[in-house]
Parts: sequence; C-alpha cells; structure tokens
Amino acid sequence: MRKPNQITVDRALLLYVLYLAEPHGLLSDVKLQQLGFLCELQTFGKGFKGFHFEFFRFAYGAFSKDLDNDLMSLRRKERVENFTLSDQAKEEVIPLLLKSIEGVEPNEKVKEIIDAVMTTYGPQDSGAITNSVEAVELSTPQDPEFKIPIRDIVFHTTLLVPHRIEVQAEFTLPPAVLAKLNIAMGY
Repeated sequence: MRKPNQITVDRALLLYVLYLAEPHGLLSDVKLQQLGFLCELQTFGKGFKGFHFEFFRFAYGAFSKDLDNDLMSLRRKERVENFTLSDQAKEEVIPLLLKSIEGVEPNEKVKEIIDAVMTTYGPQDSGAITNSVEAVELSTPQDPEFKIPIRDIVFHTTLLVPHRIEVQAEFTLPPAVLAKLNIAMGY
C-alpha cells in the first residue's frame, strides 16, 4: 500500500514521463504502462526507487492499476487530457518538480534513469516497447539465478512489488514541496 507522500511522488513523476513522451507523438495506455514499467525496473536495477507502482503481467506486457488510477485521477483534476499535460501542469508541476530534484543526488539519479528510458523507448510504438518489456528476464528472491522472460510468465502474475525491493536510495521530497505539488496537481 502506497503512502500519501509516495502517491504524490508517483503522480508528479508520471506527469514528468508524460511531459517527456509528448514530443514523440501518439501515446496509448499500453505504451504508457510499458514506459512506466521500464522506468521503474531500470531505477530498481540501479539501486534506486522512484515510482511505487506494483505491476502485473497482462496481455500486452506489464500493467499497474496504481499507474492507471493515478492517470485517471490526474485527468479528473484536469492536469492531463488524454495523455497531454494541461498548461497548469506544464507551468506549475513540472518546474516545481525539476527544481526540487536539483542538488539531491538520489532524485537526480532517478531523473537521469527516467530520461534515458524515455530517450530510448519514447520514440518507439506500443508494439516495439511491448516486445522489449516481454523480453525482460525476471528472477525471484528465492532463486536469483533462474531468469524467465516476462512473455513466459502466466498472466496476472505479480512482476514488481516496490515495497519488497531493497534499494540504496529513494526519490524523496520535503513536506513543503509535497504540499506545493499536491496543490499544483489539484489535491
């Protein structure tokens, strides 16, 4: 279960992903889910935690109900229309988020990883990204040597559970910044 401060971070980072995806054109639910999964997987792989979304295996790769709910909530708050950020999100949330990242090493690292994932996968279509996600090999804590590609994992199987993953550092924001982000996002 995500904590309120984690939900705020997830929503702000989700807006950042949408902001980075915008120049690449058409975005879909499937593509956004795969981008979110790859961002989260890459941050965990480098020993950091940014997003706190649980992901499951679905027909088109990875799926997170938390990510889906956050996107719907941002749409209801009129910070996102379809997959495009509102002017308010672009002018208030993104600058506030970027300013709060500066000088905080774990936050800078998470941003660098998200930037790299979006540079690599943002221009790709949903099919190509889904193929990349389904080729990712995962292992279990019980048997870290045994790796299985996501495409061979049974549907509805949990792929990522953030609160169970140990990391060296996490993306965090001071309470005052969290409060400002919540106001800018309409919460």
